[in-house]
Amino acid sequence: MRGRGGGRLAYLDRPAEYRGTTRQVCGLWPYVTGAGAPLVGVPLGRHLVTGSTVCCDPIAWFERSRLIANPSMFTLAKPGLGKSSINRRMVLGLDYRGTVSLVPGDTKGEYTRLIRALGGEVIRLGRGQGSLNPLDLGQMGAAARRLAGAAREELLAEAVGRRASMVAALVAIVRRGPVGGDEEALLGRAVQLLADRDLGRPALLSDLVELVRQGPEPLLRMTLADDEAGYRQAVRPVLRSLQSLVEGPLGATFNRQTTQRLALDRPVSIDLSAIPASEKVLESAVLLTCWAEAFAAIEAHDRTAGTDPGGGGVGGGGGRRHFFVVLDELWRILRAGVGLVDRIDELTRLNRTIGIGQSMTTHSMADLLSLPSSEDREKARGFVERSGLVLCGGLPPAEMTALQQAVQLSERERQMVTQWSAPGSIDSGTGAEDAPPGRGRFLIKVAGHPGIPVRIDLTAEELPLNDTNERWAHRVVATPGPEQGAGAPGVPGGEETVVAPRRPAGDGGRR
Repeated sequence: MRGRGGGRLAYLDRPAEYRGTTRQVCGLWPYVTGAGAPLVGVPLGRHLVTGSTVCCDPIAWFERSRLIANPSMFTLAKPGLGKSSINRRMVLGLDYRGTVSLVPGDTKGEYTRLIRALGGEVIRLGRGQGSLNPLDLGQMGAAARRLAGAAREELLAEAVGRRASMVAALVAIVRRGPVGGDEEALLGRAVQLLADRDLGRPALLSDLVELVRQGPEPLLRMTLADDEAGYRQAVRPVLRSLQSLVEGPLGATFNRQTTQRLALDRPVSIDLSAIPASEKVLESAVLLTCWAEAFAAIEAHDRTAGTDPGGGGVGGGGGRRHFFVVLDELWRILRAGVGLVDRIDELTRLNRTIGIGQSMTTHSMADLLSLPSSEDREKARGFVERSGLVLCGGLPPAEMTALQQAVQLSERERQMVTQWSAPGSIDSGTGAEDAPPGRGRFLIKVAGHPGIPVRIDLTAEELPLNDTNERWAHRVVATPGPEQGAGAPGVPGGEETVVAPRRPAGDGGRR
């Protein structure tokens, strides 16, 4: 530039960028360019490179923009980096669009606040909290009563079949081993016989035990036993497992009538935080049963939504709905016993046909590949490969080889994901650890396309709903009085101090 104050401009400031739809910015042509991240779905955060808004959820990307082949999502990240926070953000955004979210097994109670804030229902299960009868036909039975003819019989048969599979899964968990094909067939026939009986109430596991012990003719034929003694010998292993379900530590939860059923007209969370983490068998059994109950209720809604005069299906009101099912803490159920991978696989294959978007979450590929059976390991890896969306948070370098077999990552993307797994630095002034660099940062991958790096920023309204360290927020500790030494905390004469986190302690987002 010539003249006073002129000269060469060595640095050109980057112009301000604005993001909008083609309808909003059409008048700015030709000063527009297409963006790599579509504005379709729940607003998640900002693109780490361009700073533009990133919108994403499995239902919108499948139904509206056709970016993925099926409405499912798998999230992998180390603990504390925001896996649950990104699920809660999607639950919040999808609720605005009328999608009903279900969290059928919240092991740490992390979704309770959000579901209640949305006017949803929280069901508590655990010792002294509630019970869930695996033989209760539930919403599928209620839906069948609304139908007639072949449709009624078909849905009843499906409901009974699902209950038989559920009982077989519980047997596998309690014995910590596989259920043989003959045993599963015997259990299926026994559940069918029990369903045909009019007990005036839903059957219980104790009723199933009594039926198998009695040995009616259909069960006797299945065992090929010549007499009663031969029958008892044949059914002894499965009867022992059933008896453990009734009288063992699982009996208080599963051998009682269901205390509260799912309602599909509003968000629902099943809170399992009352179950101690040390009771892995109980936790896994309840988790799997809750998942099965949720998928059965959704299928019952789908079967009746088109025929219900009220237009609401099982849930009542509103016609056919879409559902978002959050299957958090997948690793807990995978480690419960042999053969459970097949049960999860059966539950999650119907999402596209009956309008379900689903999110599965675990810590790493090692959770999927540490199973004892090679067949189970391959099936578990298929959960990631079949997902329409894969969200990768911070993962250690050792995970990259296994992850690369399921998701194609470039060298730059692998470096980004491993950098996010680094721990937070230590503040030299306070001695406290800062937030890790990967908290709230995820790489969105779709098939072989380049990933979209995004940073999740929580709003002020979301921060209280994402505080997973609430119990630490108002912890009262005793400190020594003036006359006491520093090494004598808690002695008489000391003053009490309330200890609170330096920042909101959610597990995702910028603080």
